Order: sequence, then structure tokens, then C-alpha cells
Amino acid sequence: MSVVDVTAAACPEDLVRAVRAAGVRDERLVQAVRSTPRAGFVPTEHIAHAYEDVPIPIAHGQVTTQPSLSATMIEGLGLTGREHVLEVGSGLGYQTALLARMAADVVSVELWPDLVRGARRNLARQGIRNAEVLVGDGGQGVPEHAPYDAVIVSAAFPTVPAPLVEQLRLGGRLVQPIGSGGREEVVLFERTVIGLEPRQVLTLARFVRLHGRYGYPS
Repeated sequence: MSVVDVTAAACPEDLVRAVRAAGVRDERLVQAVRSTPRAGFVPTEHIAHAYEDVPIPIAHGQVTTQPSLSATMIEGLGLTGREHVLEVGSGLGYQTALLARMAADVVSVELWPDLVRGARRNLARQGIRNAEVLVGDGGQGVPEHAPYDAVIVSAAFPTVPAPLVEQLRLGGRLVQPIGSGGREEVVLFERTVIGLEPRQVLTLARFVRLHGRYGYPS
């Protein structure tokens, strides 16, 4: 009996179909998914599932964001290619890579140093040079690189951390799952003269919790 190599049968085009099925219409974003090999951003033991539209476990009890969900969140930011973006939660860098292909540059912050090392390594292997991945408390943002045109938060908390609001420029967009971790509304916000205003619930999803000073205790 022959054995089927599942990695040979799968490819980024499978994820292209998944993001289209999720309602993503931004063709630049679809092309970013097509040109970014997710197999280069997952642990070796999970490569067989790299092109399935599913979260993948990584260290510290974390998981990667489902690719179609990442694409939905990124599309909500309305990126044109000129933006300076803050990402909270780098994981192993796949969503960072998509953002880097969609924006002028990305600052990404991750709590776990080993994940940061992995994300940096993965991004370098793909030749992505407009993304900087830093170790830090994501809820505090990265004030030294502010203001940002867009912010994306890949972890759940009932409110948007105040520092992220402060670091977002007037008119900038922010996407975050709002909830306690487990079943959230992924909400698109815009910063206005009176503060951060909710604009749209993009989808419902399950996220890990945001940890840190402006999240849950680590």
C-alpha cells in the first residue's frame, strides 16, 4: 500500500481558497497569503498541517492564529502599503510576514523570548526585512516607535489596553478580540478626537488571553 505525502499535496493555494471563503476580498492580501509559505513558520512536528486553515500549537500553551482569521483581521486594518504597523503577539512570525507584505513596516512585540528568536529566524529565511520583532509586554506597546497607523492584537482582553490607544495616531485603526479568552468578538476600532470608537465586529473567534501589565497575570 502506498503512503501519501500530505505535505506534497498541500500548498499556499489551499489557504488562498480558505481566506476567500472567509470573505476576504483584498487582492493584495490574497497575494500575500499566496506568496508566504506557512510551512516556514510552524514547528517542524506540525508541518503536515501548515496549509490547513487551523490554529497550530506552539510553545508556552500558545497557538498560531488560523490563517483565514489573520487575513480577516488584517483586511479590517485597510492597509494600503504605506502604514507603520504595531503587532501584539508575534508567535512564530506568519502573521507578521503577511503584515510586512501589506504595509511599509511592522513592529511586532512578543512576550516569550524563544518565540521572538523563532519569528526573527523565520522572517529572515523568507527575506522579509521590514519587520522588527521585539521581546516585551504587548499591552504596553512599543512607545519608542509610536505613533502607529494601525495596531493588530492577537490575544483577548475585555478592553483595549490604554497604551495601545495612546500610540495609535488619530484616524488610525486597531483590531482586537474583545473578551476574556475563549469566545470573543473581533472588533475593528478607529481612533477619533474623542477616543477609540468601535466601528465593526469583524467576526467571532477563540483566542488565547493577553498577558502582562494591561492584561492577565503571566
